[in-house]
Amino acid sequence: MPLIDSLGLIAAALTSTSFVPQAWHTFKTRDVRGISLGMYSGFTVGVACWLVYGMLLNSWPIVIANGITLTLAAAILVMKLHYR
Repeated sequence: MPLIDSLGLIAAALTSTSFVPQAWHTFKTRDVRGISLGMYSGFTVGVACWLVYGMLLNSWPIVIANGITLTLAAAILVMKLHYR
């Protein structure tokens, strides 16, 4: 694996897993008061765009990172809409 892909995968792991604590906390407590609907809406759409961009480039680090991040951000957004 080229060094640049390794760097991309490390970045993907760090940025994607950073959403796990927020998603877990929100799921466990159902407390969405501190979550901005506007921010998570914009962020989720932006991550979806990054995912498509990575697919068009056939860049697996971008696809993996944004696929995981999109799943977690969308889950938080859905909980924000459901539990408010």
